[in-house]
Amino acid sequence: MNLRLLSLSAYMVASAGTAIWLSACANNPVADEKIAVAKTSLQRAEQAGAPQTAPVQLASARDKLARAEKANADHNLQPASMLAEQANIDAQVAEASAQRERSHQAAAEFDASMRALRQEATRGSQPDQQGPLT
Repeated sequence: MNLRLLSLSAYMVASAGTAIWLSACANNPVADEKIAVAKTSLQRAEQAGAPQTAPVQLASARDKLARAEKANADHNLQPASMLAEQANIDAQVAEASAQRERSHQAAAEFDASMRALRQEATRGSQPDQQGPLT
């Protein structure tokens, strides 16, 4: 009877150990979600023109995202989450920089258009210097 109880106890310990090991091997859904958010932010930054206007921030976001993915694959969940958050922030900064640059360009184009309109209006309101033809 003791042998049977010992066998059952060993089985229970082995089962519990296996369950713990399997849960440790599973990816962390929080880290996975943060990585997905960072990927989306990175794509938005790229579409906004960040490769031309904010290459340093974009490169930083890409690097941190790659490191987050590696940490997640290695089951280093806390560093994976932190790096994914940092990558997300860097990508958002890159996107904001690209949007700011586009806004500055649009404002400069608007100012140039207004100057051209003012010059046209000024030319049209000046009397003809030659006088009337008779």
